[in-house]
Amino acid sequence: MSVFKNIYFIIPCILFWINQAVERLLGIYIPYVHAYLDDLLAMPVVLGVTLQVFRWIHPSRNLFYFTKVQLLVGWLYFSFLFEVLLPRWSATYTADIWDVLCYAIGTVIFDRLINRKH
Repeated sequence: MSVFKNIYFIIPCILFWINQAVERLLGIYIPYVHAYLDDLLAMPVVLGVTLQVFRWIHPSRNLFYFTKVQLLVGWLYFSFLFEVLLPRWSATYTADIWDVLCYAIGTVIFDRLINRKH
């Protein structure tokens, strides 16, 4: 099945778009939603798009899926980039250990619901 047709990929995308519209267009910021929803949705969305691209180009096509090691590397990469490096370079970013937990939960959600092994 195409990742883009998977309801567990579509829902995080829609939630992300709604959250961004509410924040940026309406100027409404709900404290915990503003702080953590995007971080929770980031891994299912980013890994989902990445998985679909791999399925288009990899010889295994729809049989391709990410291994646990690849998912661990993705989670560590996001955590290091957004919670260590970028906060040191820019005041726009804030290091938050809870974001790392949200990335981890999002990675598990991606693995269980989107990263289907056929």
